[in-house]
This record gives sequence, C-alpha cells and structure tokens, in this order.
Amino acid sequence: MTTRQDLISLARHTRDSASLFVQDIGNGLLVVSHNTLALVGLTVVSVLLVFTSQAGLREKLESATLGWLHARQEARAEAEGNTLMASAEPDAISRATATDPKELSRQQAAVAHWLARRYSVAPEPVSRLVQESWAVGQRAKVEPTLILAIIAIESRFNPFAQSAVGAQGLMQVMTRVHDEKYEAFGGTLAAFDPVTNLRVGVQVLKECIQRAGGLEEGLRYYVGAANLADDTGYAARVMAEHEMLKAVASGRVVPAGATARPLREAASAPSGESAQVALLR
Repeated sequence: MTTRQDLISLARHTRDSASLFVQDIGNGLLVVSHNTLALVGLTVVSVLLVFTSQAGLREKLESATLGWLHARQEARAEAEGNTLMASAEPDAISRATATDPKELSRQQAAVAHWLARRYSVAPEPVSRLVQESWAVGQRAKVEPTLILAIIAIESRFNPFAQSAVGAQGLMQVMTRVHDEKYEAFGGTLAAFDPVTNLRVGVQVLKECIQRAGGLEEGLRYYVGAANLADDTGYAARVMAEHEMLKAVASGRVVPAGATARPLREAASAPSGESAQVALLR
C-alpha cells in the first residue's frame, strides 16, 4: 500500500507541477502579448502622427499605393485583352470642348441646335462655342451671331481646318502672322484649340473692323481681300449667315437648310502676297 500511495502522490505532484508550469507559460505569453500589442499600438500611433504632420510624405505614399494598384489592374486587364485600360484617363473629359445645351439660355440654345443641324455637328461642342461667342462678343463689342457666322463660312465648325496660305482653326486665323496673340495661350499650337482660336479670331476681327471703319469692309480685311478688287462674295455670305443666326436667336423659325448659298471652303482663302499684306496692315 505504501508503494501505491507513493505512486499516487508522485502522480498528483507531477500533475500539479505540470499545471503550474502551463499556467506560468500562459501568464508569460499573456504579458508578452499585452506588451506586443502596446508596442504595435504605439508604433501605429507614431506612424499616424508622422503622416498627419507631413502631408507631402502622406501624399507620396498614397500616390505610390494607388499607382501600384492601378498598374496591377492594367496588367490584369491587358492580359484579358482589354487594351483600353492601359490608356484610360479619367481626367480626359476636362479637355473636351463641350457644354450641355440645357445650360445655355433659350436664345443661345436655339442658335446651338440650329447650327448643329445645319452643319451636321454635335450640339455639345457647338453649345460651348455659342456660349463663348456670347461671352467674348460682349467683351469685344462684336455681335456673337457675327462670330458664329464667320466660323460657319470659314471652317464649317472644323477646328482643325487649314487653308492653302496657312490660315488655321475655326476662324481661319493666319497663325504665323498673329503668332504674338497666341503667346498668352502657350504658343501657336493653341490655334487648334477651338476656344483659343475663337478668342484670337475675334480680336483679329475687331482690329480689322476698326482699321476699315465698317463691318463689311472689315470683313474684306479679315479674309485678306482688302487689296483685291473682289472678295469672291465672302462678306455677303458672312452677312447672310449672320442675318439668319440673328433671326434664329430672336425666336423665328428658320429651316436649317435655308438660303443654301455656296460656301467658301476653309482651304480656298484668297492666296498670294496680297492676302498676306492685307492681314499684316
């Protein structure tokens, strides 16, 4: 019996020792984990404080992270055959020359829709040009319908038009002659920005009218025919278009195909030294 009791006592003692050992390990791990969590929390707080106090560092990290995520998304899309994702530009819409016609006044909207039908162009970019014509025309004291009439006759609302003598853009401005006017817009390549070309063109038109002393004679200067015997009917066509646009703006119903007179193509401006001299005067 003594031996059995000794064995039982030894087993109990071993169990108690093992239990105490496990308990000590558990307590130690608990203390370590608490300390580790406290250290991690302190690290996180420190990092947050650094980032909140240094906006530049935070922005760089955010930019790097977003760039990495975007690159992975592009690679995945390209692997699936979607090549558009690699060239996507969410801010591209900011370069579009367009305005919702609903944002225009009733008068401007009527003109924009009429021009869109007449020249088979989208109403949104035309609406932006109509809006700009009203704003620039008011500043320059030039009728907006006259500006739009010149655009219609000169380029038919093609912002990339170029004549044989180098007149460029919507209003067919002689870019090399009026290059200094484009300096405020970043250079002569701005001639192909519709809004910039319109602004420069209106300034050139205003100077031509002031120089000639009248509207129709000013149009002859504008087209480069001041030194020529005939402007090939340019001023008459502009004025006819101008009158129709004024009628549309006043609320009258004018068919989009009305008075279909032959229009001078953008590339058929009077050429030669005379035209350039007229514009340089």
